[in-house]
Amino acid sequence: MKMMVPVGVSARHIHLTQEHVEALFGQGAELSVFKPLSQPGQYAANETVEVVGPKGGFGKVRILGPVRKRTQLEVSRTDAFTLGINPPVRESGDIAGSAGITIKGPAGEVTIEEGVIVAARHIHFHTSDAERFGIADKQRLTVRLQGERGLVLENVIARVSPEFALDMHIDTDEANAAGASTGDQAEIIR
Repeated sequence: MKMMVPVGVSARHIHLTQEHVEALFGQGAELSVFKPLSQPGQYAANETVEVVGPKGGFGKVRILGPVRKRTQLEVSRTDAFTLGINPPVRESGDIAGSAGITIKGPAGEVTIEEGVIVAARHIHFHTSDAERFGIADKQRLTVRLQGERGLVLENVIARVSPEFALDMHIDTDEANAAGASTGDQAEIIR
């Protein structure tokens, strides 16, 4: 049986704390939903920010909601070169000792000392999908992207939870290398 998973290409984005939402958009500000994402309860917000590093920056960086316990910017390696920073490849949430950045919004700006990562490629598995495929949480997988340029990715981290929907997340650099797009299928190789 082929183990196929849907692909989601993750462009640069930011997760903010409520404190930082208010610092950037004004006291009492809340994120509003632009569109739902593949994971239940997650959404792209209408609100965007500018991020600025030592060498350059990006405007209109989409905020993903809901708010988090810690602010985190996820970029591709190419984005990091443009910003002039060297963020580590990490799982989401693992920001200790990572790169910092300045974030600008319409009501103010915030500089974080750490919180910028290149997100480790991963697959979200609902518990039932993980059981069906025989996959364990934090297992490292090899996956074949079936875009027009095809690519085999190693060290794809399995993340298993009853709150997840089956979806593989890769960044824009990886998607561009394979000629892959959101909605494509990838095969887990045994």
